[in-house]
Amino acid sequence: MRAPIGTFDDVRPAPDCLDLLTDPVAAAVRAWTGAVPADQLLYVDTDPDVADTAVFIEHYGPRLLDESANCVIVAGKRGETTTLAACVVRSATRIDVNGVVRKELGSRKVRFAPMETATGDTGMEYGGITPIGLPADWPVLVDATVVDTPWVLIGSGRRRGKLIVPGKAFAELPGAVVLEGLGVEV
Repeated sequence: MRAPIGTFDDVRPAPDCLDLLTDPVAAAVRAWTGAVPADQLLYVDTDPDVADTAVFIEHYGPRLLDESANCVIVAGKRGETTTLAACVVRSATRIDVNGVVRKELGSRKVRFAPMETATGDTGMEYGGITPIGLPADWPVLVDATVVDTPWVLIGSGRRRGKLIVPGKAFAELPGAVVLEGLGVEV
């Protein structure tokens, strides 16, 4: 099988390699429903030593910068209430935390969640967090440009391996809210 984007040697439908995914991601792939069939979620094996975006892009293909997305966990606070949410933006952009995210969450203050919270509450590894398999009650804020991208490279729950997913599938994730301007050009 050949990947629709990037230069990956090992490409398989994600349902065929659940043992390579973290438990929450594997469970989400097993239970996958929606317009995009589960076998269109592709797993690509990658070197965990080149997991950081800039090195990854250099290694697996320069076009991936426009075809990959980051999933970042944020914590919005209003009074004593803290809301954890995921933000999914193209890798070439940054998240509008103090504008779009703060407004959408109704929070007075939003910050990036501490690594221990992001990994502990998701069951995923730092550097591999994906919106697929997050707690069902979390908002998943997705930049509209991600949904409009034909194929998107995103984490797999581990630093080793990534998922390639049709962009439109992000709009169907539990808790998904598609927002214009969530990702701001850097």
